[in-house]
Amino acid sequence: MNTREDRLSKTIQNIPPSGIRKFFEMLIGHDDVISLSVGEPDFPTPWCMREEAFYHLEKGHTSYTSNWGLLELREEIAKYMSRYGMDYNPVNEILITVGASEGVDAALRAILNEGDEILVSQPCYVNYTPLAELCHAKVVPVDSSKNNFYPTAAQIEELITPKTKALMICSPNNPTGTMIPKEELAKIAEVCKKHQIWVISDEIYCELAYEDAEHVSIGSFDGMKDYTIVLNGFSKSFAMTGWRIGYIAAPAEILAQIVKLHGYNTICAPIFSQYAALEGLRHGWKDVEKMRISYQQRRNLMVKAFNDMGLPVPEPKGAFYMFPDISSTGMTSEEFATKLFQQHNVAVVPGSVFGLGGEGHIRVCYATSIEKIKVALDRIKQFVEENRK
Repeated sequence: MNTREDRLSKTIQNIPPSGIRKFFEMLIGHDDVISLSVGEPDFPTPWCMREEAFYHLEKGHTSYTSNWGLLELREEIAKYMSRYGMDYNPVNEILITVGASEGVDAALRAILNEGDEILVSQPCYVNYTPLAELCHAKVVPVDSSKNNFYPTAAQIEELITPKTKALMICSPNNPTGTMIPKEELAKIAEVCKKHQIWVISDEIYCELAYEDAEHVSIGSFDGMKDYTIVLNGFSKSFAMTGWRIGYIAAPAEILAQIVKLHGYNTICAPIFSQYAALEGLRHGWKDVEKMRISYQQRRNLMVKAFNDMGLPVPEPKGAFYMFPDISSTGMTSEEFATKLFQQHNVAVVPGSVFGLGGEGHIRVCYATSIEKIKVALDRIKQFVEENRK
C-alpha cells in the first residue's frame, strides 16, 4: 500500500463529508424509520416525462449530445425563463448540466481564484461552502438568521471587501423554506452592481412557492444579467432527482469558460434525461401544480404541529423544508437529531450542518406522505415531552 504522507490532496482531506448524507446513511437497513431528512420528492416523475424517455430509449437515442445539451431543450428553457422577465440566448447563454449541483461546482470554479472571497448566505445547502473551499477561496458567511432567515443588502454590503468576488444566494431557501422579498432583492442587486461582484443564484425550488409568495430572480432586475449566474434544474419541481438534469443561465462570456470544464468532467447530461425534461417543460405543468399543492398542505400541517409543540418555526414560503427552533429542549441540534433517530425512529437533519445561524434548529423535509408525516409528528411530540421532563 502507498504510505506516502502526501499521497492524498490535503484540500480534499480537510473537506468534511455531507452532514445530510450522514443521516441518510443511517437510514439504510432501518425500514421502520420515517425519514424527514433528505430533500427528495416522494412523487414519481410525471408519466408524460417517463414515457418520453422510454420512447427515445426504444429508438436507440443513447448517444452523447453537444456539450451544451440539446438545442431544443435550451430553447424551451429560454422560453420558460422569459416568464420571470429574463432573456437568454439558448445558443450560448444556457448550458445543460448534470443536476444543479454540477452547476454550483462549475460556476464556482469558473470565477474563483485562490484568495478570493465569496459571501454565502447561511444557513445554506451543504455543498456551497466545501465547493468554494476546494477553489481555495475564503467563504464569508452572511448570517440570515438575524433577519428572519433571509439576507439583507445592508448585511451584504458591510461584509464586502476588495477581495469579494461573488455572492451566493438560494431563494426559496434550503434549509429554511424562506424567500428573499422582492424589495430586498432589488436592494441586493444594486449593491452587487455597485461593487461589481457576481451573484450565483440557486433557484432550484422556484416553482415550489406557496400562496401569495412570488418567485423573483435577481437576474431579472435592470442591469443584473451581466452579474448573475442562475442555477436551476428539474430535480425538485418535476421530481427528477435521479435523472440528474439541471442548467446554468449566464452571460456568454462566463458560459464559454464553464462549458470547457463541463466538457472535461461530464461531457454532457444524459440524453434521455434531456428529452424527458423537454417534455416536462412542454406538457408537465399540471403535475408540477398537483405536487406543489400537496406540499403546501403538508407544510400547513407541520407548521401548526411544531408551533403547538413549543418549537417555533417561521412559515416557509417555498421549497419543502422548515427549520424548527429546538433550543428550548436544551439539546444541540446534533444531539436532538441523533436521539430522535435512536429513540423514536424519525430522521431529521441537525441545523448545524447548514452553517452560521443553523445551530439550535433542525431541518425537516415534508416531501413525504401525509400519513407518515402525522406519525412522525406524534413521535417528535412524544420525544420533546420526554426530554423536557
